[in-house]
Parts: sequence; C-alpha cells; structure tokens
Amino acid sequence: METINLNRRKFLGYLGTGTVALAAASTGLGTLAPIAEAAHTADHLFAYDDLGLTPKAKPHAFFKPIMPTLEDELILPDGFSYDILAAYGDVINPKGDTFGFNCDFTIYFPIKGSNERGLLWVNLEYINDKYMKQQYMPLFMPNSSEDTMQRYHQGGAIIEVYRDKSGKWKMDTSSKYARRITGFTPFELTGPAAGSSAIGGKTTAIGTWANCSGGMTFWNTVLSCEENFETQARKSNLPSEHYGWVIEVDPFDVDDQTFKPRKHTALGRFNHENTCMGITKSGRIAVYMGDDKQNACVYKYISNGKYEAGKGKENSKLLEDGSLYVASFAQGRWIKLDATEVSKRVHDSKFSVPAVLKMRDQTVQSLRAMFPANATQAHVMVNTHEAAIILGGTPTDRPEDLEISPFDNSIFIAHTNNAAHGNIHGHITRIFEKEDDFESMEFMFEIFAAGGRQSGFSAPDNLTFDSDANLWVVTDMSESNIGKGVYEWHGNNGLFVLPTHGQNTGEAFQFASGPVGSELTGPWFTADEKTLFLAVQHPSATWPRRKGDVDPLPSVVAINGFKGNNLDKGNNGNKGKNK
Repeated sequence: METINLNRRKFLGYLGTGTVALAAASTGLGTLAPIAEAAHTADHLFAYDDLGLTPKAKPHAFFKPIMPTLEDELILPDGFSYDILAAYGDVINPKGDTFGFNCDFTIYFPIKGSNERGLLWVNLEYINDKYMKQQYMPLFMPNSSEDTMQRYHQGGAIIEVYRDKSGKWKMDTSSKYARRITGFTPFELTGPAAGSSAIGGKTTAIGTWANCSGGMTFWNTVLSCEENFETQARKSNLPSEHYGWVIEVDPFDVDDQTFKPRKHTALGRFNHENTCMGITKSGRIAVYMGDDKQNACVYKYISNGKYEAGKGKENSKLLEDGSLYVASFAQGRWIKLDATEVSKRVHDSKFSVPAVLKMRDQTVQSLRAMFPANATQAHVMVNTHEAAIILGGTPTDRPEDLEISPFDNSIFIAHTNNAAHGNIHGHITRIFEKEDDFESMEFMFEIFAAGGRQSGFSAPDNLTFDSDANLWVVTDMSESNIGKGVYEWHGNNGLFVLPTHGQNTGEAFQFASGPVGSELTGPWFTADEKTLFLAVQHPSATWPRRKGDVDPLPSVVAINGFKGNNLDKGNNGNKGKNK
C-alpha cells in the first residue's frame, strides 16, 4: 500500500476552505470536485460546466520538460510548435491599423463558440524608442510626432485569428472586428472619482497606456490594467490622475459606441497588474488585484449589487459601486479603504508618515493635501496606495498576477521579487478565504512555491490554470540579470507548469524558454485546451526572423501540440520551432 505523506498543516488548511474533495485528491484518495460547485473564475475554464476531473500522479506527463537555455528562440518541448500571429508593426485590419509594441496579456474570445476562430485581445504595454519607427505606424498617419507614435503603439489590439485547414494559426486582416485601443481612444470615467475634484471634475479621459495584464468578465468583456503610467502621462502633458485605472472594453463592439470604453475608478488607482474575478456566496462580484511595485499591496473589490447573468453587459455597473479592501497579511484580514478613517488618521496631531511612504518622499503635509479633512471616497480611489498603507495594508514584494483556482477557490499571487528585502527570486503566495467565500473579511495564506535554484524558476509573473489544476507561470527576470551571477542557472525567461495537487505539488516543470532578452507574458488557453496563446515581449537579438524583419519584434504566438482537455499525454516530435 502506498504511504500517504500529507503535511498536517496543509491538510487542515484544505479542510478550512471547505474543499474536502481537494484534500482527498491530494492524498490520492479521490477526485476533484466538479468545477460548477467549486469555482467561479474569469478564465478560459468558463467554457466548462462539469469537469469532474481525476488528477494525474504526474501532471507534467503530457510533455517532456525542457532544460534552461540562452538560445535566441522560443523553445518548446518535443511535439509542440508555434505560429506567429502578429508582430510589432503588422497591419491588422482593412483600415491599416498596426499591431503595437510590447504585447502582453492575451484573451481569446470565441466567435460562435469556435475554438479555431475568434478574437484575440492583446495588451500593448510600453514603447522602446530604439525600435519606434515611422515604418511601423499605419500609412494613414504619415510623419507622426514622437508623442503620437508613443501613444499609438500602446493600449490594446483586437485581432481576429483562425486555424486554417493545415492546422496553422493566422491573423485575419479582413476582420470587421479588428481594431486598436490607443493613447488617443476616448474613455468614460465611472465610479466614485468620476466628476470629482480629485480628478479635476472630469467624467472622461483620453487614451490608455502601460497596459500590463488584465482579466475577463463574466459578461464577456476585457478588463485591462494600466500599470507604469506615470512617464507617458508626463511626456504627453496629460493629467496623471486620468491613468492608473482598470479599463473595460467590449471586443465585439465594432465602433466602441454600444459599449463605450470605460475606466472604473471604484477599483482604485495604482500600478495595476491584473484582475481576477469571482462570485461570492451571496452572488456579488469580487475582483482581486495586485499593485506591481516594491512594497505595494494586494486588493479586493466587492460589488454592492449582485451579478445577474441575464443582464449581460449591464453587469458592468457592478464595477462602479462597491467597496475596496486591502490585505493585511499580518492580521489575516481585509481592511476597508474608508475615506473618513484615512482623513481622521492623517489629521491626527500624533500622525507620523509610515516608513514605506517616507521612501516615496511623502510628508505629513503632502498626505493631508491628498486626504483633506472633508475627504471623500474619490480621494481614496485616486490615491489608493497611500490610503492602503495608512490604514494598515501589508507592503509586499511586487504582487503581480492574481488568479483564482477553478478547483478550490484559493487565490494565487505571483510576488515577483523585491531585492530590497533580499527576495531576489520571488515567490507564489496562496490565500484561503474563510469559509471558502470571496466576500469573507478573514483569510489564511501560505507560500505555495518560492523562486530559486531549488524550484528552477525566478521572478514569477503572469499565471493561468489548465483543467488539470496545473498552474502555468511565466517569469520576469530583468534582461540585465539573465544568464549572469546568481541567475545564471535559470537561462532565459520561461514558462513553467506547477501542479497544485498530488505528489508533485509546487514543483516547477519548464515548458518554454523565451528568445534572448525577452519575457513570456499573457498565457491563455482556448476552451478545448488545444491551443495556448502567448506573448513574447521585448526580444532583443534577432527573433522572430521572419522574411523582411530588420528588428527584434515583440510578437504574439499560438502554441500547437496539445491534445485537448486534460492535456492528454503522448506527444513526441521535434523541438518547438516556428512553423
């Protein structure tokens, strides 16, 4: 009989979430609970109603893990290959719009339920002036200024993609849906800050940029997150408080008029990485978010209203009216960001500036200006990081992507790194909400996996799940560190698979290695899990080397070779190269 070696703390932790089935699965005694009962998570697993999956003893059995490498190629396991869908400067539609720079987060939206034709939303995070050239601008914008090129090449792209009869993925440049969301797109402002003095009385904003990661709503729209927005706002002489928000776009709204692009101020303003959405036991929407900078916090938003599937995109209003909370890991609880309480604290004669804010040159006077005696929620939403720290939010090590496990409702957080704390390789945190409810104000947590030589990965970034409860993790080491010193063992940035149950829980198996200088971002599966979309950001040598390419070009790819749901094993063949 096989010996069961299950850590008692972990076992009790699983039971504490109400997921007895998962605890049984972890010991090899049972199967995972059906997803319809266990999870509400905004990812490709929306497509499934009842999986009832049996976990594999070795969840990496469907591919042979690769070794670290410094090769200037997108390296994949035997039996897998990739197709380049769009690269910087490629024309995407009949109008002549071009694909922007530094692609990041991706979401696939099926057309008529198809796993072989759909819309792909792609974030376009930032521009590198070294590669910014007029030749990559659309022909209808000749002789563009530097500011115009910078703002145009950021934001988001909606492209139509399909798999042809030979099995190759391509972009359909004749698509009526394909279009760009740029630094010039008009946005409506919603929520507490809209029209307030804290945002200059404005109800609209022009443009989006620094779009890092994001999420998918239950009503089939994109949530895209503005991260390092400050520099472009300053360069373009635009109000900084109009940026740093979560935007929402309907990819199927051809003219962006039926569902106008919007920025949701109720979700707070900070250096957003992504969003992940769940439904509480009472039927409300919960949105988890991270602030991607050193010594920053983890947030949760809970809507006041309840989600009604029949209302479709009207549910977007749930993101305009609710409460924003910050995590205190020291207390294991969520703290409500309340304007009255923040104002009361900063105007107390005994108030002293928290150390984290002192490092950002904040003073008592500047904080009192941010939060006047009559402060409203608008002031808190515009200055969310400061409010969170003042009220006791825990500063952490760059909380980037957060994802809800579709099997037990635990929340995984990629804490990328924080050299100031000596945490150079980062870690993945796992939160268990009390009573397995996203609306709970108490939680427990654990370090699910730590980066370093012992695990094989460093600087975890974007996350996604497959239907076998494997966590897919891309890494985000600085290009200046790759292959050097204490990072030498890692090779280029890559994509790793970490089982979240069974005997290999928390072990990292490398699935992909990116080209020289790049990071891999935005992994997203089609619903049948036969295709994985992935962005290759800031390659710096010669990739992708298509005919006519003169620069290394950020590109979004489709990875082939998967056998479908449960990621069937048995793939054999050659190293993954561009078809």
